[in-house]
Amino acid sequence: MTLTAPPPTAARTLPAPPAPGPVSLPTDAVSATPSGISDAPWAVSETPAERPKRNVLMGALSVLAAAGSTLVGAIGFRMSYDTLRQVAQDHWGFSQDLAQWFPVGVDASIVAFLALDLYMIRKKTPWSALRLAAHVMTVATIWFNAAAQGSLWDDPVRAASHGVMPGLFVMGVEAARRLVIRKAQLEDGTSADGVPLHRWLLSPVKSARMYRRMRLYDVRSYPEMVRRDQELIAYELWLKRKHGGDLSKASDEELLPMKMAPYGYTVAKALAMPADQDRAAEERAEEAERRRLEAETRRKKAEARAQAEALRADGEVQKVKAEIEGETGQARAHAKAQVTAAERAAAAEEEALETALVAEARARTAAAERQEAEEREERAAADLRAAELERLAAEERRQAAEADRAAVAEAQAVETATIAAARQTAAEADRAAAEAEAAAAETRRAAAETERLQAEEIARREAAIAEAQQSALAAAEAEMAAAETRRAAAEIERAAVEAEDVAKLKPRERAVRKVARMILTAHAANPDSASAEQVVPLAEIQAALDVSSPATASEYRQEAIELLAQGYRP
Repeated sequence: MTLTAPPPTAARTLPAPPAPGPVSLPTDAVSATPSGISDAPWAVSETPAERPKRNVLMGALSVLAAAGSTLVGAIGFRMSYDTLRQVAQDHWGFSQDLAQWFPVGVDASIVAFLALDLYMIRKKTPWSALRLAAHVMTVATIWFNAAAQGSLWDDPVRAASHGVMPGLFVMGVEAARRLVIRKAQLEDGTSADGVPLHRWLLSPVKSARMYRRMRLYDVRSYPEMVRRDQELIAYELWLKRKHGGDLSKASDEELLPMKMAPYGYTVAKALAMPADQDRAAEERAEEAERRRLEAETRRKKAEARAQAEALRADGEVQKVKAEIEGETGQARAHAKAQVTAAERAAAAEEEALETALVAEARARTAAAERQEAEEREERAAADLRAAELERLAAEERRQAAEADRAAVAEAQAVETATIAAARQTAAEADRAAAEAEAAAAETRRAAAETERLQAEEIARREAAIAEAQQSALAAAEAEMAAAETRRAAAEIERAAVEAEDVAKLKPRERAVRKVARMILTAHAANPDSASAEQVVPLAEIQAALDVSSPATASEYRQEAIELLAQGYRP
């Protein structure tokens, strides 16, 4: 019959482990113990009804073991204590006080070293020197007790009777240590089965090899190690049958279980090793490719960040240049605007000056007209006086005519009524003519008075016009002087701005110097001012520098005052 598949192993068929490794750790399936290997009598078959009986039995055994061990330990410690105390005091030169403590130190050191060894094993930091020291002290206390009764060769039975109880005490302590270690291993899942004694006796060489492999590759289960050997023997037999007894015909992959067995590999793990290595190689290649792609991605991201930083830096440089050029252009435009405003103000002042000259000519014309009105007023007054004289002369002539009429009436009383009536009519006519002449003189006087009043009104109007023109002339002259001052200030400002452009001053330095020039200009226009705060208020600085914060304007003014104190003059 030809075999095409590996035969079943002696134990259960186990699944291949997930990944190869130098050490094979037993799983639940691996550590499954065959019925023929386990030493426990109840491991083969146990019914639910038998489990409570076993628990009761184990509890009773535990109590009995604890009580017996305690009793034996107490007896052994007591006997060892008395023996060592007496011999230490009588034969070994210990004082009475030290002799009481000597046996306590010897026996307690055994318990202390074993307890410390258990504690360090529990903390995953075992130290074999502690157990060795405990064993040395065990041998020492047995030797001391045996030697306390004299020479061992003279009476060996007597010596053994004194040394057996300390030995039993140490045996109980060692059993307790083994029980604690076993319990801790079971709780941690790290229990280890050694090679049993009967195997050492029946096959010492193979047992030594098995023990070596178990310790080198951390195989803690003896049944697991037996199962591995059985699988390897069955696989080797199957491979021989497959190739007709000639293993040289087998491929390297088929020979892997025999080659890797000394290194702790199972048959399934050794056969799966090529596939695992191929898969690991693929994973390494994938990981290398992933790292390469990640490195490429990081490099591209770094290049993109570097380009972004370079573009951002260029943008910042361009922004700073634009800000500086904008501030410089703004300062130049401001200075140019000030110069243009000063030129326009000068032109307006020239026009005002021309207007003032015209007003002065008009004032001279008005003065001439006023003088002419005064002359007309004087002529009107002269006519008024002449009319008054004429009225007085007419009144005198009327009075003379009445006197003549009365004289004629008295002298010619004898004349006829006709002549008298004629004379009366003539006299009446003369009187009426005199009254008419007086009325005409009065009319001329009133007309002369009216003309005088009109001449006075015209003179007052001309005087007011002349005064207004004089005020306008004075205002024009003042405005011309102010325009001249502004023009000079604009020239100074333009020269200062050009000097600042040449010096490449910062915007804040330019602003401080501009405030300093404002203070100098204000002091020149108002030399009686006491301080810069009175001459240049903050509102004017804010308007000139286009700042919204009074605190900033105050800082500019204070720095300008300090700059002027240092001797700054544009």
